[in-house]
Amino acid sequence: MNGRPNKTNSLQRYGHHPANYRRPFWLPASNYYILAAAVTIGVFFLLWGVFHDDYEETPWVGAGIGASIILAAAVFLREVILRKARLKYLSAQKQLDYNLSSVKTAYTGINNPHKLTLEKNASIIGEIKRKSSAAKVLNKLSNGHYEVFEICNEYLSLNKSELKTVSVGSPRIAALRRGREVVKELHRFHLLEWASIEARALTQEASLNSSIDEKLDASQKALKIVHTALQFYPNEIQLKSSEDALNEFIATIKVSHWIEQAERSAFKGHYKRAVNYYRDALFYLNKNDRNSEGQRLAAEKITAEIEKIHILENSKKVKKQISKNSSVEETYD
Repeated sequence: MNGRPNKTNSLQRYGHHPANYRRPFWLPASNYYILAAAVTIGVFFLLWGVFHDDYEETPWVGAGIGASIILAAAVFLREVILRKARLKYLSAQKQLDYNLSSVKTAYTGINNPHKLTLEKNASIIGEIKRKSSAAKVLNKLSNGHYEVFEICNEYLSLNKSELKTVSVGSPRIAALRRGREVVKELHRFHLLEWASIEARALTQEASLNSSIDEKLDASQKALKIVHTALQFYPNEIQLKSSEDALNEFIATIKVSHWIEQAERSAFKGHYKRAVNYYRDALFYLNKNDRNSEGQRLAAEKITAEIEKIHILENSKKVKKQISKNSSVEETYD
């Protein structure tokens, strides 16, 4: 993603109703149990090897017991511990929705096109503070932070327009300025919290996914969220660090994929195709202008692999030529 979305598009893109909140990541049962079975089989053969080296008469018995314990633990982990944690998360999310929706009345005045009086201004700020407190109670849920951020954004827009039209010497000026400072702090806090929680969850989801497309989709969503926050706070160090880390993470996913493809092609003897994959990875690394130590080491490793393939290619050609010459000599003999 080259550009960042503008502020208006950001609000349209991420505005959502509580019913549409993204559920916590949950690995499907089929994928989970396939992974558990693979781990169990690995543990079985590992224990078998250990017991066999210790000259046990029946190494498969101990290995079977150990593997069974691993499988039972995997089932217990998913069906009891993880499911309980997930249900607790969803219950907390519903509670947050209730807390946010239960505080009403005063905020309805924020969309009122009429004059923002001292009483209405104080009422709206009080409403924002209450919603902020409700979001902080369940701090790990991003949706509450985003809702408070949206409310703050609307108030700041209304406050700005009111300050342009208020009469000189009006007591409303001081109240509006104080309100602006208070809400700006809450606006920043909740936007950063929302971006941090969402980006971290999506990055974790990307790490757990096995498909390259799913990894890239989740990590690019995380990057879009950070870009949204950067539209409001472009100099925020926390957001810049997150942006750099996500760009590097996406680069790592792509480069790792190309290297894996190259290694497979080289193993099958498709050296030209392998070199092309390695060059794609190298091009992407050189395209990045961060020049980190990890990037430099990766580039050196890829260059070394390309050199190895060239050596293998030349060796293959020499062997082929020797074989051809031998065939010709046998024909003349």
